[in-house]
Amino acid sequence: MSDFPGAPRKAKGALIGLDPLNPLASVIVFQYNPMSLRRELQARMGRAEGDAAEITRLEGAPQETISLQAEFDATDGLESADGIATSMGVYPQLSALEMLLYPKSVYVIAQTVLSALGTLEIAAPQAPLTLFVWGVKRVLPVQLSGFSIEEEAYDVNLNPIRASVTLSLRVLSYSDLRMTNPAYYLFLAHQVVKETMATIGSVNNVAGVVGGNVSLL
Repeated sequence: MSDFPGAPRKAKGALIGLDPLNPLASVIVFQYNPMSLRRELQARMGRAEGDAAEITRLEGAPQETISLQAEFDATDGLESADGIATSMGVYPQLSALEMLLYPKSVYVIAQTVLSALGTLEIAAPQAPLTLFVWGVKRVLPVQLSGFSIEEEAYDVNLNPIRASVTLSLRVLSYSDLRMTNPAYYLFLAHQVVKETMATIGSVNNVAGVVGGNVSLL
């Protein structure tokens, strides 16, 4: 499943969990970019039962979900005697993905100690800021509520060798976040890029409609 020699270097999609307490625990680079993504957008419009003028108002960025299937395979690493692949298969990659859903063990231990001492519980920790990276034009803050993993083969120690992961991501926009959250501005920057791309596409479409040459420059 290796790329052909001399083929252009491809950008890799990724999920990155930004956690200051453990910055390397949740960096998942897709070994093979998914062949397709499913994106669904739902407009945030005014209420139908409100004033007639309100129904056409946009109340914020659309609600967007992204669905994809990621494949992980340690076969190439086993053939080249890679140390991680031979000793752990794809277990580390799956664990990094799962850590996006776990509270840190330090927090759990602290809760256990406080509970044993009869002390009030401390506030639940924030989930790591999770970014979906799909090229330089799409770096999106997302919420990962769950996913399914299908492990397909194992080594002699029952480490998974191949796995398929089905992900559903909810994009977090400035409509979902506080202004103090850095993800607020990350999504805003993404929208600015999208507006630029839309302008380029619209100019080209206008040129096709009028039958002439229209240039941005």
